[in-house]
Amino acid sequence: MTVKEVLSVLEALAPLSYSEDFDNTGLLVGDYNTQVKGILVTLDTLETVVDEAIENHCNLIVSFHPIIFKGLKKLTGKSYVERTVLKAIKHDIAIFSIHTALDNAWNGVNAMICEKLNLNNRKILIPQEGTIKKLITFVPHKDAEKLREGLFKAGAGAIGNYDNCSFNIKGIGSFNGNEDSNPTKGKKGETHFEEETQIGVTFSKHLEGIVLHALFENHPYEEVAYEVTTLENTHQHIGMGMVGELSEAISEEAFLVLLKKTFKTGVVRHSALLGKPIKKVAVLGGSGSFAISAAKSKQVDAFVTSDLKYHDFFQAENQLILADIGHYESEQYTKELLVAHLSKKITNFAVVLSKVKTNPVSYF
Repeated sequence: MTVKEVLSVLEALAPLSYSEDFDNTGLLVGDYNTQVKGILVTLDTLETVVDEAIENHCNLIVSFHPIIFKGLKKLTGKSYVERTVLKAIKHDIAIFSIHTALDNAWNGVNAMICEKLNLNNRKILIPQEGTIKKLITFVPHKDAEKLREGLFKAGAGAIGNYDNCSFNIKGIGSFNGNEDSNPTKGKKGETHFEEETQIGVTFSKHLEGIVLHALFENHPYEEVAYEVTTLENTHQHIGMGMVGELSEAISEEAFLVLLKKTFKTGVVRHSALLGKPIKKVAVLGGSGSFAISAAKSKQVDAFVTSDLKYHDFFQAENQLILADIGHYESEQYTKELLVAHLSKKITNFAVVLSKVKTNPVSYF
């Protein structure tokens, strides 16, 4: 199995097309065509992690955070980033980062936080924009069913809990092929009128190439008339953060104890307690100050995230509790998620969970 084939398994979980613009996801070091001998899954790729990969005979590191985030102009070993990359290259170890693609995935980082806290009725906190596209095409009546089935098989027409969704309008199409054309209907140089069905289907952004391939494969015309547009509709399963509910409301103190115990953190930094029970909770792994307003708009009782600054806590404004559990702590279970997914899909070589603790923050 090649690196490229392994990465396609990961993209099924979290398509890279949903990565944030500022991010650097994908294959950062290595060759797509390299045969994989073993996979090491980690939160961060450091020199010690590369050493661990060597020891476990793994030549592919699947990392949540990217070791290369900003452009590297030199590789001289002066920084921990350069030393890590150099060691990986020297030992023919590929490095892949999934980062914000997994942040935005329905079964990603925030789903793991919800699972650990036993939150139910989950919904996306901040849906990502521009993730739904619409295809409109025109096909002869007798070919409409075949084309629809092809599009459905490619993943088009899936909306929430429904699939095989389409809208169909019957009408008359016209066309006139020039001397270089090879029409399947009508004759060259003559305007032809054909009874056609207009088919409209929506699909997730990352499926566009597959859906268009299905369109061309199943359409009878030499020149296929079609339109692809990006919709403003909200995708239910793509975006940052999640909102869920505890099965029963608990006190603020009990909730903070739950956070500290569940995420094994040295301290939970939080805004002022309000003397209200906690039931509805928003979560966002990693740095989440940008989502405070969104959490307040959802009228949650608490927002669990990390990397909050001094002035961020003022934004609670006695409407909710802001709880900072630590960056590493909020994302630590991501490794388990990736190992479980890869182990289920790939059985012909080892998928190893890194034992190196890469948290750069210590508590005294």
